[in-house]
Amino acid sequence: MYGLYTGIFWASLLGIAYTYVGYGLLMALLARWQSRPVRRADITPTVTVLVAAYNEQDCIAQKIENTLSLDYPPDKLDLLIVTDGSTDETNAIVAAYANRGVRLLYEPERRGKPAALIRAWPHVTGEIVVFSDANSYFRPDTLRRLVRPFADPQVGGVSGSKRIVQARDSLAEQGEGLYWRYETALKRWDSAVRSVMGVPGEVWAARRTAYRLPEANSLIEDFVASLRMVAAGWRVVMEPEAIAYEEASPGLRAEWIRRTRIAAGGWQAFFQLPEMLRLPDKLVTFQYLSHRMARWMVTPVLFVTLLLSNVALVHMAAHPFYAATLAIQLLGYALGALGGLLAARGRRVGWLLAPFYVLMLNAAALVGGWRYLTRRQSVVWRKAR
Repeated sequence: MYGLYTGIFWASLLGIAYTYVGYGLLMALLARWQSRPVRRADITPTVTVLVAAYNEQDCIAQKIENTLSLDYPPDKLDLLIVTDGSTDETNAIVAAYANRGVRLLYEPERRGKPAALIRAWPHVTGEIVVFSDANSYFRPDTLRRLVRPFADPQVGGVSGSKRIVQARDSLAEQGEGLYWRYETALKRWDSAVRSVMGVPGEVWAARRTAYRLPEANSLIEDFVASLRMVAAGWRVVMEPEAIAYEEASPGLRAEWIRRTRIAAGGWQAFFQLPEMLRLPDKLVTFQYLSHRMARWMVTPVLFVTLLLSNVALVHMAAHPFYAATLAIQLLGYALGALGGLLAARGRRVGWLLAPFYVLMLNAAALVGGWRYLTRRQSVVWRKAR
């Protein structure tokens, strides 16, 4: 039994290290030595900006004004907003912009964002469709930068870069900002080597002829749609300077809800995307499994098996190394819990941010996986704001 627990311990430790450090280092090296250049040019294809909005009366006017003021030829820019199920003033606000070319689609039933996008798709007219959220705002040059990689005929989709606006200096804001800086680095390396493994729903674009619709019950429809394009042979690359700004989740509870939903969507996507396991280019499959599926489906479990096997090893043989690793693990969990406790009381956490956010992300992944497996995750978003 000692040998079994030793094997579980080392497999868990190495798996965690690979997910958070090893994969990034490997992709950084591949991006430097085996990158695939993308042809970029200052092109101006016709663009439809597609926004699915639900009860967004507080921000939808700002979103419309932001989109219409972008540095892009007005005769080539179309704004289409789907407001299915909205019961506040969102519809009236959008309708007031009809004389400026803004189009509104509405039906009373709310069936979730994927269903709204599917319903809107026949109304998309642009050569390029840009997906965004009602509470995300573009820099003036974001649209021009987002379409530049479409000068490359192999590119079917382009991921922009999400930036978190820290208005309250909360733990949720700091943690989300830290996560997105790390994720942006991984996306840049993935993009340089082959394709990004998923796109931010706040700012990404697709060729209308290349886009693959997700299922109406998809929990993370942007992830599924973008990887369907990759599986079909298109490249989905990153344009780091195509930037969208968005406020962080308003609190830890909202961030927890968002993270558990994303993790549940990751499990769902694994079963929706079997073609990603049968690609001729095995490096893309490797990226998919390492960057995404391992983080959602495997690594959270490895944290549990690492702790349990470590406890068993200390109990079976008082080896100083395993006693030290157990102490480090327990200290890390204690620091993460302390960071969450301080944040819940409105206190600054400083350097406790990293252990807390790692703890929260992996706990949310475990809960999200369980919610998917027990069919308890609704496709309809619970509004966080």
